[in-house]
Amino acid sequence: MRIAVVTDSAAGFPAGWRLPGGPAEGIGVVPMPVLVGDEILTGEYDDVTEPLMMALAAGADVRTSRPSPGRFDRLFGRLADDGYDGIVSVHLSGLLSGTVDAARLAASRARVPVEVIDTRTAAMAQGRAALAALVAARGGGDLQASAAAAAMAARGSALFFYVPSLEQLRRGGRISGAAGWLGTLLSVRVILHVRGGRLVPLERMRTAARGLQRLQELAEVDVARRGRGARLTVHHFGSEEEAAALVERLELSVGSGMVSLAPCPAVLAAHAGLGVVAVTVSAEQPGLA
Repeated sequence: MRIAVVTDSAAGFPAGWRLPGGPAEGIGVVPMPVLVGDEILTGEYDDVTEPLMMALAAGADVRTSRPSPGRFDRLFGRLADDGYDGIVSVHLSGLLSGTVDAARLAASRARVPVEVIDTRTAAMAQGRAALAALVAARGGGDLQASAAAAAMAARGSALFFYVPSLEQLRRGGRISGAAGWLGTLLSVRVILHVRGGRLVPLERMRTAARGLQRLQELAEVDVARRGRGARLTVHHFGSEEEAAALVERLELSVGSGMVSLAPCPAVLAAHAGLGVVAVTVSAEQPGLA
């Protein structure tokens, strides 16, 4: 069987990974719209980053939307036309976005079987799940085996965020279990993580330096807990220098070449705000960077 893999732009692949020869070459990505005022931005990086940064800095109205089922209809149809026998569609947590519901609706009317995976996570924790499906499919796995590989990779990944303020998350309603942290504490620096598909507060920090140090510690503890090789990605938005320095520090402890750097997906940055730094930790995937 020929199995295709699809995800959405919340996966946050590093620049160049989807180009010819890159580890994510061949994965179809459905863009997730970001709304800045009345303007709809649908690109992954270049045409979104600058206007989104300006809007967040100005405190403008920033929202996100799920892709329409029609976007999935067209992509699934094109893949069927290209001769694929099945599709694994790997998506951002359904508790954070309706994207997975749009994919399921399109899957129900697709011309080839489609397995839709709610990763219950985001960023490269989600991206690694899509990569796991791709590796399984290229290794001869059928639709069910490729979908199972994605689900297993998603369950085995961790995602931690450092955010300088909870304000943007409060506006978007994307934070859970934080009632006692809101109100007068919106400017507090916070470490969050994804648990059960939701973004949940983990710790409060007094300074940015301590927040980034704690982010590093959490990643290192997670790597040590695994007891064998892992792959990390550091995401950033308006914080590239801090993120690059974090990559260097993590590589000193977990190994050179084990950590990649990528922009924070725009659809996540729209909620996390400027200055976000996130780290994903995933199981090692043989043959992938």
